[in-house]
Amino acid sequence: MPEEIEFHGKILLVLNIPMSSQVHRCNGKIYDRNGEADIDITLQNQKVAELYIRKQSTYTENEVLPYVKMENLRSDLIRKTRQLAINYRSNHPWETLSDLDLLKSAQLYQEDYRTGKAGFTLASVLLLGQDNVILSALPHYRTDAILRKENLDRYDDRDDIRTNLIESYERLMAFVAKHLPDKFYLENDHRISLRDKIFREVVSNILIHREFSNPFPAKLVIENDKIFTENNNRPHGHGLIDPSNFTPCPKNPIIARFFKEIGRADELGSGVRNIYKFCKAYTGADPKLIEEDIFRIIIPLSSSATPQATPQATPQATPQATPQVQSNCPASTEQDKKLASIIEFCRSPKTRTEIQKYIGIKDREHFRNNYLNKLIERGLLLLSTPEKPNSPKQKYYSAKKDTK
Repeated sequence: MPEEIEFHGKILLVLNIPMSSQVHRCNGKIYDRNGEADIDITLQNQKVAELYIRKQSTYTENEVLPYVKMENLRSDLIRKTRQLAINYRSNHPWETLSDLDLLKSAQLYQEDYRTGKAGFTLASVLLLGQDNVILSALPHYRTDAILRKENLDRYDDRDDIRTNLIESYERLMAFVAKHLPDKFYLENDHRISLRDKIFREVVSNILIHREFSNPFPAKLVIENDKIFTENNNRPHGHGLIDPSNFTPCPKNPIIARFFKEIGRADELGSGVRNIYKFCKAYTGADPKLIEEDIFRIIIPLSSSATPQATPQATPQATPQATPQVQSNCPASTEQDKKLASIIEFCRSPKTRTEIQKYIGIKDREHFRNNYLNKLIERGLLLLSTPEKPNSPKQKYYSAKKDTK
């Protein structure tokens, strides 16, 4: 029912039109709402197609791929994500499930009751699939990490990432750690990594909340005065996001939930607030999050937050050079070399004290925060007694990668 409002002696009729899940026509034309404007897109096929994608009641991630079998998914990644979930939350239900039941509980195996198809979904392939299967299902899929500080026309360093979302996250975080400083910061008398706090959310966003059916590549670019990301998006609004007044909408809820289970994402909406919360302490300025067909995050850099470009910048990252660590720990800094040596040292289970002594670090908290926890979070170190993570008898051993 219209609402009557008196305004300057005149009666205005206010109509509240709820958002529809369908595409509607008015006098044979299709309009797209953009801010305060209604834009006629009837003859713009790409815009019409994008509008239909935004309006679908289902998500691209739920597309059933009937020819994908269990052997097309990486068993080592399933083991790794199971362990990450257990490390993140003790007594996690995934601990006792078979691989197939785990995938079903995560809604990565579904039945489409409209078509009668049943099988693994696009989400399962993106999260856990072999690289050739991912690129067969989505030939355009890639994520670009670029350092552009000296060679502004091209790049100083680059990682062209075309692998699963789990390892894509690790490679992006490693790229950030390689090229950005980690400033000292205390919260409640505990040192935290501002860099990791911010970019955990930034990296998760460009991997989780993208429209995978669109060929536009997701990218993370580090420049002298800013860092920015871009990814194709199904917008639920347009313009700058205000963290104090916004309603988060899931873009790929199953992928987002999977990331949450393994501790790489939080509740929907908290990521935006965390970026704003920590960004000013890290860079001295607020970020900009812009919701459009291309979602953008812009993080300005002050001179104190801009590191020197690493001398070993290469035209393209080659993660295969360190097979055990891959791009989780590129051996480009002293810390990275120590991380790699820990993995090698822990071929047989070792205690925390033994590992600390081996790499020559005396400060227990520094060792836990910057070495031990990082390797556990990445699934590269496993606990001998995972149900009792704080046990004084706890030992740690390297995760064995399936070479099949």
